[in-house]
Amino acid sequence: MTKKEIEETCEQLVLPIIEQFGYELVDVEYVKEGPTYYLRVYADKQGGITIDDCVEISQLLSPKLDKYDKEFKDAYILEVSSPGLLRPLKKDKDFERNIGKVIEIKLFKAVEGAKNKEFTGKLASYDADSITIITDDNEELVIMRSNISLARLYIEF
Repeated sequence: MTKKEIEETCEQLVLPIIEQFGYELVDVEYVKEGPTYYLRVYADKQGGITIDDCVEISQLLSPKLDKYDKEFKDAYILEVSSPGLLRPLKKDKDFERNIGKVIEIKLFKAVEGAKNKEFTGKLASYDADSITIITDDNEELVIMRSNISLARLYIEF
């Protein structure tokens, strides 16, 4: 299976578990860090997800994933966790939830007329192909979603 197929399979398996508890599936990612593969499930709920919630999801998901051991081919570590404060905005529901909030964006390549690949601005709108932010200079900037390497809430420390 490809990385995308593994993520999609895991999402299909975990979604009923997460919905059973009234949680939200934020993301599923399959990544290699050093010699180790990780299958990460990020879940959330109103008021924040707890460690006990993550343990319960993991215990219910793990036996379902075991049935796919041969297809996944590489051993992996399953992690179920909160997406955290700096979670990336990837899906429509992420952008919808953050309309009107300040976000930071990092791009794969600079947009036409810009010198850098990083922007901060208020999320004004989004669609299937692009997002629109209002920069500090009150300029409207339309960015193609395919060019976004990272979008997340801007948090000033």
